[in-house]
This record gives sequence, C-alpha cells and structure tokens, in this order.
Amino acid sequence: MNETDIETLKGVANQLRIHSIAATTAAGSGHPTSCCSAADILAVLFFGHMRYQPKAPQYFNNDRFILSKGHAAPLLYAAWAEAGLFPTEELLNLRKLGNDLEGHPTPRLKFADVATGSLGQGLGVGVGMALAARLDRLDYMTYVLLGDGEIAEGAVWEAASLAGIYKLTNLVAIIDVNRLGQSQATPFEHDMGVYKRRFEAFGWRTEVIDGHDVEEIQEVLAAAGLGDQPLVILAKTYKGAGVSFIQDKDGWHGKPLSKDEAARAIAELKPSSKPAAGIYIPEPSQLPAPANAAPATYPATSYKLGDLAATREAYGNALVRIGAVDQRVVALDGDTKNSTYSDKFMRNHPERFTECFIAEQNMVGVATGFSTRGKVPFASTFATFFTRAFDQIRVAGISNSNLKLVGSHVGVSIGEDGPSQMGLEDISMMRSVAGSTVLYPSDAVCAEKLVNAMAAHKGLCFLRTSRPKTPVIYSNDETFPIGGAKVLRQSPTDKVTVVAAGITLFEALKAADALKAEGIGITVIDAYSIKPLGRSVILEAALKTGSRVITVEDHYPEGGLGDAVAGELSCEGIRVLKMAVMELPRSGKPDELVARYGIDSAAIIARVKAL
Repeated sequence: MNETDIETLKGVANQLRIHSIAATTAAGSGHPTSCCSAADILAVLFFGHMRYQPKAPQYFNNDRFILSKGHAAPLLYAAWAEAGLFPTEELLNLRKLGNDLEGHPTPRLKFADVATGSLGQGLGVGVGMALAARLDRLDYMTYVLLGDGEIAEGAVWEAASLAGIYKLTNLVAIIDVNRLGQSQATPFEHDMGVYKRRFEAFGWRTEVIDGHDVEEIQEVLAAAGLGDQPLVILAKTYKGAGVSFIQDKDGWHGKPLSKDEAARAIAELKPSSKPAAGIYIPEPSQLPAPANAAPATYPATSYKLGDLAATREAYGNALVRIGAVDQRVVALDGDTKNSTYSDKFMRNHPERFTECFIAEQNMVGVATGFSTRGKVPFASTFATFFTRAFDQIRVAGISNSNLKLVGSHVGVSIGEDGPSQMGLEDISMMRSVAGSTVLYPSDAVCAEKLVNAMAAHKGLCFLRTSRPKTPVIYSNDETFPIGGAKVLRQSPTDKVTVVAAGITLFEALKAADALKAEGIGITVIDAYSIKPLGRSVILEAALKTGSRVITVEDHYPEGGLGDAVAGELSCEGIRVLKMAVMELPRSGKPDELVARYGIDSAAIIARVKAL
C-alpha cells in the first residue's frame, strides 16, 4: 500500500472517531472512548481489506464482521454509513426510540447478523459462521472484534478452543487491547505476552501489533487465512485514542462528551479526517450460492401403536429423516450425542455434524452462527445443561435466530443420576426467551412430528425429550401443529380437566382409567405445545368441567406448564391447581421418584377426589 493510501485510511479512522463522538454526544449516552480505540482497525477492515457489497450487507459470500464488543456500536454504524449504506446524518439519531441505530447492535440492522453487547459471545458465533463457510465451500472470511475486558469470559475460551481444534483458517479474531475496563484497568493491561501465550495454547496463530498503525494492521490482515490455524490479532490500543484529553484516561467508559468537549475533540480530529466516499471496496468471489431452500415436505414417520420408544430416540430418528431431504439442517452436540441420539445424524450426515464437546455456551453460540448463514441448526444436550448457556439463548432470542434446541433427560423421571442431571427448570427458562417456542412430546410420533414443525418454523424452538421409553399412543397420520393440544379422554360428565405433557401424560391416562372404574370422569389433555399454549382446547374443556383444571408436570412449579396454563386462563375465572416437583429431589428409580414427588397416577387420583 502506498503512502497516500495509508494517509487516506488514517483520515477515515479519524472520520469514524468524529462520527462516534458526535453521535454519542447527540444521544447523551454511549461509549465514544471504546469506539476511538478501535477506529483504526475498522477503517482498515472496511476500507482497506474486507471483500463485501456495501449496498447488500447480507450477500451470501460477503466477508462477515461481528462486533463482539457491542458497546462500540457507533463505530460500526459509522463504518457502514461511510461505506454508503445509509446517510451519515442518520448517525445523529443514535439511541432514539424507533430508530434502528440502537445502543448495541441488533439484526434490525441488515448488517448486524446477531445482537451483541452481552460480552463474550461474538467469537462463538464467528466459529459457527466459519464452519458454515467451510460446509458451503465459500471463501468468505469471518472477522470478530473483541474487547480485552471480555476476554475474561469463559465462553471466549470455549470458542477459542473449538476454533483451534477445527483449524478454522477462515476465522480472524481481533482483540482491542485498550487496557481500561468499565470500572478499572483490565487485569493484564498492556501485557501483550499474556494474551499471546493464552491464544497460542488454544492452537491459534498470534500476531501482536500496534492497533493504531494502519500500515501494520493492513500488513497483518493481508496474511489472514495462511497456515492451518485461526488467526488472532492482538492490537495494543488506547481508549479514547486520537483525542488528547481523554486518551488512556480512566473514568471515561460509557460516558459521552459534553457539547463543548465534543467540539474540542472534533477540532483535534477534523484537520486529518477524510470521508471514505470513493474508496474502492473489493467484491466478494462469485461462487455458487448454498442450497438453503426448504423442502416441500418431509418423509413420513412410521411407528406402531403400543410400541415402546423414548422421545429422545425419536428425535434422533427424525433428525436423520429430515436431514436426508433438507440440506439446511445441521446438528451440534455437547458430548452427549449417544444419549440425545444426535449420533444417528452424525453417522448419516457426518459433514453436517459438529461436536462442540462439553461447552454448552459455545455450542449455542456456534449454532447461532450457523443460523445466520441460512442453516437450520439443531443443538442438543441434557436439558439441565442449557441453563449454563441461558445468556446465549436469550441473546439468540433478541437476534431472532432460527435456532433449534433439544434438551433430553428431563425431570425426576430420569432416575438414579440425581438432581444435578434432572432438567427441572428448563421449561421456565425457555418460556422466558423472547419469541421462543417450547414443545414437549409424550410419544415417538409426536416427537418426530414436532421436529418437522421446528425445522419448518422460523424462530427459536426448544424440544423437551424424555429418557424413559413410553408407549406410542398416536397414529402416524396424526398432526401436531405448534400451538395445539390434544384431548385424549373426555366425556359429558367429566368433573375435572387434567393437563399434562411428556411422562405425566401417561400418569394422567392411568388415573383417568382408574377413576372411570369408580364412576368418576376426567378430561385428559396433552399440552405438547407449552408456548404457544393450546389455549382454546384447554379453555373449552375447562368450561365443561366446572372451570376446574389440574396441571401435572415433571418440572418445578415455577414457570412450568402449570404457570403457562394459569397465565392463559386466569382471566377466564378458571381455577388451576398445579402438581409439580415441589422439593429438591433425590436419586432413585424413575417410578419411585415420580411417586415420591407427587406427580404419579395415585397422586392425580387423590387430587381429583379432593376436588
């Protein structure tokens, strides 16, 4: 690169700083110093290195950029504005209600693949994007900009480990080592050797640079993709760089400049600033687009009534079946694939399976990355282990990610493994995520049909599967729309409506048969769709049984099926009694535990009679 080009990039970096300062001052909030430290890096990336179509941010073979340090959003917005995607004047609407230039990026913006700002998540998403590029035989690179503060997050190292294991040469992490955190200096400040040794231990090629030397940034980026390791660029920078009275000063994190301070800062930067208009941005390679079209239908399910099959195994069967006709489907697991039965998919479609090992936060992040590239990722583990990844899951909800999560080994019915392995909070957790769908099949037919529905549904879905084998109670032609429910027992003289799902549905059916022999009728409903709930089906039944409803679930009472039903029907004057696992459980045999914690048929019979 000649001297003129270098000077141009320096000028663009200062223009990005000016935009970031002006926008945050206009907003009265934001993180201008965090923007200033990374401005030289973004100037070189966006206007001296990356291949992309500025007016088409979602073009499938564009190089991808993830701002993991999402609080530097004004800098990202400024880069896209300077690239010509929208007028730079729009930057002054930062953080205004109704404007998509929010405090941290979200996919309301075409150039933001995921929501960022909950620190530590961007690298995992980048791993998923890089794996998707490899799968689709595309040559785009994925660049992730992280702050040095967020390197304290364990999820970063989960992602770094997996990237090293899979030798993702199409992934570049850039660490903005600006020394200062929110409340104090970072633990290693500018000791670049610490960062270098840590990333090298995870199998990365490392480059330590001056993060304000645009020529050095350009040179090291030119070597991206070489060798057989992912590349991390450790950029020594200064918070507030370019503005003399805030550079490397503590106490400026998340603090906008006043109007007078902003004017003073811009006056320092203006003489050497340059707009990016007219700078040549290289086009991405013209390669075949990936086959990301949804199939018209999925192959049929085939089970015999009365056969015993665990819903977790039915999930594995369904995954193989839909994977054969839907090239969008990929599967991920956290070293539980022989228990979740995702290993069936691995054996049949190995090129579309990713083992993420025991690192559930990263597994969800990687799956989210796959989803940004048009894939339909099914990520599975024990349901209780998803609690580790709740932040990644909730941010996937904010991102409107097309993510499919499958949690097995739920409730006390798993038996002897004990409470640390029992998913008893998962329904509550997944229900709370914005835009989520929560499904809980009771038999193999329902499980397979719900996997079909998840694959076809756009959005974040959670499927709860059980460890024990249960009898097939539905015919193969039964349908299970999301938001539905099934009435399995009903007569005109029923006194109570019992709503259950999964294991407890069979306890409710046993109770119904026993009560019928005593002349007591109850309506039994399979609430296989917990969110959205089959409200109309349950309400109609409840009104016929004197507005008395009992819910039975292998889950803690807080936030589970009972709360879902009560929340939907409370305005109708329906009385809902919740039967759930009311105390910390112990190890034992499944039948013993279901009885011990009051969710078996005998407990249901006693509760019905008490009414």
